[in-house]
Amino acid sequence: MSKKAINHLSKDIIFKKVIKDIKLEPASRDSSVYESLIRSITSQQLSVKAAATIHGRFLDLFKNRYPDPKKVIKMETEELRSAGLSRQKSGYVQNVAHFFIKEKLFNQEDWSKRSDDEIIEQLTEIKGVGKWTVQMILMFTLDRSDVFPIDDLGIQNAIIKHYDLEGNYSKTRTDQKKLKQRMVEISEHWSPYRTLACRYLWKSI
Repeated sequence: MSKKAINHLSKDIIFKKVIKDIKLEPASRDSSVYESLIRSITSQQLSVKAAATIHGRFLDLFKNRYPDPKKVIKMETEELRSAGLSRQKSGYVQNVAHFFIKEKLFNQEDWSKRSDDEIIEQLTEIKGVGKWTVQMILMFTLDRSDVFPIDDLGIQNAIIKHYDLEGNYSKTRTDQKKLKQRMVEISEHWSPYRTLACRYLWKSI
């Protein structure tokens, strides 16, 4: 993380205290968008330990532990399920493999030519891949600096906590919409380093 980014985020007095109280470790990076999506699907709704176990078993099905998409699409559902994947997740993994082959998306350099919004629009065409998942890819695989996953519950809870928003908004749909709008307004002060800001927010809770 750059000193320039820290200085920028510290202009927000409240966020400056968050930074002061937290030691943030360097973020780990996955090797490719394809592999990151596969990992994300196999790990959804699982504890960290369970996700690591199932993803590891899934990779063990392949030579060199690389889930070759041509092999993935030919695999029987029961073989994928033997690694611990549900029937639904097995289908989603094959959806990703089909999509990447069809769209020829394996050149990592090609992603640099696309904006965040373009990548979100393209990858959410895959059944089983949602906006939040793609935002995590943008943050932790493509190293995009200004991603703000407003629908992430951890981010919401952290902003509510640090900016004392608890009790200011009711549970009605209208008030919850206003709450999200307020969070976006707060986050705009962190731009263009909202990815780093989110990492601090997650660590803070």
